[in-house]
Amino acid sequence: MQQESRFERLSNFYQSGSVPWDQPEPPPEVLQTVPTLPVGRALDLGCGLGRASLFLGRLGWQVDAVDFIPQAIDEATARAQAAGAADAVRFHLSPVTELDFLDGPYDYALDVGCAHGFDGEELRAYHRHLLRLLRPGALYMLFARIGDGDSEIDPDGRSWMDEADLLAVFGEGFVVKRTEYGTTQVSDQDPWRSAWFWFERS
Repeated sequence: MQQESRFERLSNFYQSGSVPWDQPEPPPEVLQTVPTLPVGRALDLGCGLGRASLFLGRLGWQVDAVDFIPQAIDEATARAQAAGAADAVRFHLSPVTELDFLDGPYDYALDVGCAHGFDGEELRAYHRHLLRLLRPGALYMLFARIGDGDSEIDPDGRSWMDEADLLAVFGEGFVVKRTEYGTTQVSDQDPWRSAWFWFERS
């Protein structure tokens, strides 16, 4: 039921044509970090309309981008074709917890606000795929809404991640290199606690 409600809630954004995260460029943290990395293969997890994927593709990366909303994948694919980036970016319709169709190794992975909606089982499945797909030394950047274990969902259906749970799961095979905390406001919603995590595959 949680998976269905999440799918429906996100689909409604795309069907309405009002997508709060439809921005020309990825977040500043991505803009600042990615150009410092050697170009290679990248994963964009929960890619939405492909803003980060296209940015990576323009820098020469080979990108596999995954989202489970058909409207997002269709529009992202069209944008990549219009930008002449179809050879650099491949879009895949799938939950990011079901990535058996992908083969590594990848040098970089990005998740901007996807995994923070997961329950414990989903987070562990997602972690297993990243363990398999990322090479040792690869960077994984995660942006998440964070809270505590006492509050998993708010009245509007937006969920958040317990940081302790995240670090416990990713304690296997990953090292936290950096964390930045802040607050985030989307459209007219109330601000919420958020964080960027830089993990290195060990």
